[in-house]
Amino acid sequence: MCELALELGLARNGNTFYFEDVALNIADFVEHSIDLNPDRIALLDKDREVTYAQFEERANRLASYLRDSGVKPGDKVGIYCRNTIEAIEAMVAVFKARAVMVNVNYRYVENELQYIFENSDMSALVVERRYSDKVAGVVPNTPLVHTVVVVEDGTDLDYSAFDGTSYEDALSKGSPERNFGERSADDLFMLYTGGTTGKPKGVMWRHEDWWRVLGGGTNFVTGELVEDEWALAKLGAENPAMVRFPIPPMIHGGAQAAVFHSLFGGGTLVMHPEFDGHEVWQVIDRHKVNLIFITGDAMARPMLDALVEGNPKTGEPYDLSTLYVMASSAALFSPALKEQFLELLPNRMITDSIGSSETGFGGLSTVAKGFAHTGGPRVKIDASTVVLDDEGNQVEPGSGKVGMLARSGNIPLGYYKDEAKTAETFKVIGGVRYAIPGDYATVEEDGTVTMLGRGSVSINSGGEKIYPEEVEGAIKAHPDVFDVLVVGVPDERFGQSVAAVIAPRGSARPSVEDIAEAARKEIASYKVPRSIWFVDEIKRSPAGKPDYRWAQELTQNRAADSAGKSAAIETKGA
Repeated sequence: MCELALELGLARNGNTFYFEDVALNIADFVEHSIDLNPDRIALLDKDREVTYAQFEERANRLASYLRDSGVKPGDKVGIYCRNTIEAIEAMVAVFKARAVMVNVNYRYVENELQYIFENSDMSALVVERRYSDKVAGVVPNTPLVHTVVVVEDGTDLDYSAFDGTSYEDALSKGSPERNFGERSADDLFMLYTGGTTGKPKGVMWRHEDWWRVLGGGTNFVTGELVEDEWALAKLGAENPAMVRFPIPPMIHGGAQAAVFHSLFGGGTLVMHPEFDGHEVWQVIDRHKVNLIFITGDAMARPMLDALVEGNPKTGEPYDLSTLYVMASSAALFSPALKEQFLELLPNRMITDSIGSSETGFGGLSTVAKGFAHTGGPRVKIDASTVVLDDEGNQVEPGSGKVGMLARSGNIPLGYYKDEAKTAETFKVIGGVRYAIPGDYATVEEDGTVTMLGRGSVSINSGGEKIYPEEVEGAIKAHPDVFDVLVVGVPDERFGQSVAAVIAPRGSARPSVEDIAEAARKEIASYKVPRSIWFVDEIKRSPAGKPDYRWAQELTQNRAADSAGKSAAIETKGA
């Protein structure tokens, strides 16, 4: 990779390569694609189609309106929307204006909105009308927010309390011209992430670094750098448009990456604001989707059930003849579910990748039938990703040691307004700066890496660390388990024992013994759950990420529904 970079004339700063005198900026990449594909469909939903030329005009108008309203380069603009055409137009408009996008979780309550508005120093907001009541309760207490643009969504909530301007009125007041001046590779791409615990933190990426790691600036499979900033747009223009359907909400970094992959390469994006298993397949059927992006089991499980049932309106199987790639990232995608998808969707490519807001893409695997393993995704990591032990040494393949995933090279600058947390996560080891967000992993004999989960939620039972994702994947092999989270609960003998919070199928209530018997086929006996709490639904973020804090509080606030013997560490090899 180093030799290739030098051949392409890239300069080097430590482990980071960059084009000299070229502003590698997200807005520029989108505009390259617009210039080469003006008449191609860029965005569509149930009722509308927007060409790249129309997309350009609308994004320009919104960017101009924001500029005219006082939004300056570097100012923060919140996007508080579900997956809509307007949300994508707004994202690109923010970058065109050289402002910084702030992704707002649409499930936040007022005190959470207050925090993110204040923490991000937000100056403007684009919001769907359905959330106007919440915004009305927050904006008066956040004086930095001076401009609010309201996207019509069929609801009729009043937004006069915060003097909002309708989205279409804002566009009518903005110039359609691309007249924003030169941009910089140092413009910020900021992604607010809450991880599995703690308050949301704004991860700050330079545009160039984000493009290198997540935007297609480096080939995910080969690790080769792209030749120039027009490469993706040229390749897209030379080929038919790929139709992509990113299913997770746009608050999810992986979904944002999927969006910009499409825009950079002249593809067509399908927008659908709500998630439902049957609706996913109906959208794929209706729009002839080629690639879908999901986040693990939270989406895969209801999609799998709907696929088995078929179209409830016709009683026939869905027409999925155009679908050839199913990609998952950033959440556990259980082996048992992968196997079932491969049975139902033969001759399709199913991929599982790892990454985080702090590291971006870290590795990829193509799912093969009959390839059994426990834990989280097992992937081939890229050249910038390693697994480090407690002393900062790389974990040797096949050693059985557990370390933390670390990425060097093009990584974020840190967390916005949080120097202490930045120092904890972004560390210099042996002269190399790494992003180390706390994901545990082990290196297999063949050099592939198996993810074990975030260290902040690992369970310490008698001195042995147990990683929830590994246990969850094993439990989900039981046919009565729809969804599950695993946490540690107090144990007099071992400090903690494994507990499972399970959303069962229908009225099923499998016992601890039933669950343990199924799990022991995949994991050692000391890792199986010793107690179970049943719930109607597992609480997750809109993007499908697990809420371990909620599961922990649940186990603390009521007795278990089923309990067995305490964990027996002596049998850990069983």
